[in-house]
Amino acid sequence: MAERTRVIKVVPYDPAWKTQFEGIKAMVTEHIGDLIIKVEHVGSTSVEGLSAKPIIDLDVVMDSYDSFPEIISRLAAAGFEHQGDLGIKGREAFRRTIADEFMPYHLYVCPKDGRGHLEHIAFRDYLRGNEAAKRAYEALKLQLAQDHPRDIDSYCNGKTAFVREILSKV
Repeated sequence: MAERTRVIKVVPYDPAWKTQFEGIKAMVTEHIGDLIIKVEHVGSTSVEGLSAKPIIDLDVVMDSYDSFPEIISRLAAAGFEHQGDLGIKGREAFRRTIADEFMPYHLYVCPKDGRGHLEHIAFRDYLRGNEAAKRAYEALKLQLAQDHPRDIDSYCNGKTAFVREILSKV
């Protein structure tokens, strides 16, 4: 099962998040680069200037599920445990089982046409291009973290309507 956030902390944007993403991407690509199309930085840490929980989200994009068994095998050999889709079809979660030098991160393997991946990209790109939406999302996240500092489900559920509203525009 995925590790649960114990205390929700939303912190100011840190330019080091880009560097951390690039390092994790290089490590993942070393193991499965020939089986994937690309690795995308998604989630709030991928939006410059946006406060976020300091956890990098990565979508590892595969062409189809044909290569997925080999991806699971290679990632397992590299110290990752496949956790299944965790309730989101088309987004396979992996958890690091050994320590590495990177900040916390969530690794997802997704088909190129999977809804989870496409929504991650659409939401990220909308926030990158819309300052007012970025600030509104930041204010919401800060308020939710203050209101629910130890309840990740309430924090996440509190963002749902905002995310759906943005996705309805793209």
